[in-house]
Amino acid sequence: MRVVFLGAPGVGKGTQADRIAAQFKVAKISTGDLLREAVRNQTPLGLEAKSFMDQGKLVPDSVVIGLVRDKLGDAACANGFVLDGFPRTAPQAEELGNVLRSKQLRLDRVVNFQVSRDDVIKRLSGRRSCPKCQATFHVDFAPSKTGDTCDRCGEALIQRSDDRREAIETRLRVYEEQTAPLIRYYADRQLLSELDGSGAVDAVFLKLSQLLAPYRAA
Repeated sequence: MRVVFLGAPGVGKGTQADRIAAQFKVAKISTGDLLREAVRNQTPLGLEAKSFMDQGKLVPDSVVIGLVRDKLGDAACANGFVLDGFPRTAPQAEELGNVLRSKQLRLDRVVNFQVSRDDVIKRLSGRRSCPKCQATFHVDFAPSKTGDTCDRCGEALIQRSDDRREAIETRLRVYEEQTAPLIRYYADRQLLSELDGSGAVDAVFLKLSQLLAPYRAA
């Protein structure tokens, strides 16, 4: 099973990717994880990525695609994969297609998680993080027992700057501008499925599992 999960920040695609990977025994591929691993292991691509990250610049598509290409060659991906949040643009999708064709592979399905803008803002703006142990909480859905300190280590919780409403609005606008052509790209190739990502995590997982079940059998 080879699938891509798309969706704006805060729609829950990462959580669902973890669960689908475990349920269907496939690899979860997140470009953020790949970048951190490559930098930590000081691979050639990792060192190249770090040179951009240290300057506060975006890592070029060529480096990200290289990391994805290397990962797809791992034995862990032999049974399939879930790509979480990549590609983000139509040119990246084109490059991903080239990589898969070179390996004689094809995508089975692209799932676009849809959650209302108001719900995304509520999900993200309610997040609170511990700067010491990195634990995360949510003021509505998973609050700390004390309300403002970490249950794990007692440190005062903070709201990250990119979880403030103004930053969230910017992130969503950038995502929508970048992703609209990507949605059309996969829709034109009859690979796209839309999924309502609102509601309880278990309910969304059930709908997603049913959607992907035929590809597991294939």
